[in-house]
Amino acid sequence: MTKEAKRRVLIVVENLPVPLDRRVWLEATTLTQAGYAVSVICPTGRGWDKHFEVIDDIHIYRYPEPSEAHSGAVAYAKEYLWSLWHWFRLARQVRRERGFDVIHGCNPPDLVFLLALRYRLAGVRYLFDHHDVCPELFEAKFARKGLLYRIMLIWERMTFACASVSIATNESFRDIAIRRGGMAPEDVFVVRSAPKIEKFQIRPADPAMRKGAGTVLGYVGVIGQQEGMDLLVAAADHLIRRMGRSDVHFIIVGFGPELPNVEADVARRGLGDHFTFTGALYDEDMLRALNSCDIGVSPDPKNAMNDISTMNKVMEYMTLEKPVVQFDLKEGRASAGEASLYAAANDPEDFAAKIAELMDAPERRADMGRIGRARVTERLSWAHSAPHLLAAYDRIFAKMGRG
Repeated sequence: MTKEAKRRVLIVVENLPVPLDRRVWLEATTLTQAGYAVSVICPTGRGWDKHFEVIDDIHIYRYPEPSEAHSGAVAYAKEYLWSLWHWFRLARQVRRERGFDVIHGCNPPDLVFLLALRYRLAGVRYLFDHHDVCPELFEAKFARKGLLYRIMLIWERMTFACASVSIATNESFRDIAIRRGGMAPEDVFVVRSAPKIEKFQIRPADPAMRKGAGTVLGYVGVIGQQEGMDLLVAAADHLIRRMGRSDVHFIIVGFGPELPNVEADVARRGLGDHFTFTGALYDEDMLRALNSCDIGVSPDPKNAMNDISTMNKVMEYMTLEKPVVQFDLKEGRASAGEASLYAAANDPEDFAAKIAELMDAPERRADMGRIGRARVTERLSWAHSAPHLLAAYDRIFAKMGRG
């Protein structure tokens, strides 16, 4: 019997469609190339609107995307209930059409374990893919703990209790799985969110995107409540107005609920000529934007969540040989090392000072870029993570007696 016949996986992800979610797509394609039969349940959105399609032999089942939940706990509850209903509905279809031996649940939210429990008596096991620390994410969004925070902790604990194996994006998340989740160390694997180097090619800058500026700063990612875009705009204001460094331009690539507020803040400060908001860009368009930048910025503020999270954008800047400016975060340092400058926690003036420091040192920028690229190629790229993903799957099938 072939591995494909023996090993069938259902990946469930709620917050982005596939293949737009780059981590999930790398996982799905890696498993498929290793001989697994992979199905995915995810929402529609961002141009991925077919309710079913097969891409690279991966069967993708999509449900109508929930409305964006950015108006409080009630909106999130509605979103999660909507998603839960569709997970159960589509899992029945996948089970009938394709079958699955493992449910691979990606958070947020920490609720996919409910689907895993539904199929546990049928011999299906749960692999938890720990993308975000949800209790800390809740705290970062709502600036408080309280009852809902404690509920998040309970969901997290139940998630780990139901998981036979979990994969963590970094060592900090692995520690949470063991210390707070009670998982055995041998059942927790670090699978970093890292670019596939061959997809992130270094190319010449596009003069049209640089807008004639001497130094171009780039941001790529979600524009939400906890990404620190208000701090970036404040840093730009200080850099341009107070420090007199007007020969700069900021390219902001991304989408999210805070985008209108960020654009309004830029306009209110009279900085419109120094910012380009591209909206969501993918593949070649995103590469064109990032290759047109001199410095990558990651303004995520220091808080309980961000301090232990690996930022995808930092990895992408490094892959393209861009030096980084970010706040001083534990996992930010673990990723970037000497490829980044680190501003004092949540201090936009110091963030501006670090940008100015790199503006004045093109040779240092180049050295930092080379250091970052080397860190990715030598230890952090997806080529280094893929074996850990496959090892996690070997572990879960061995625990099922099907090694």
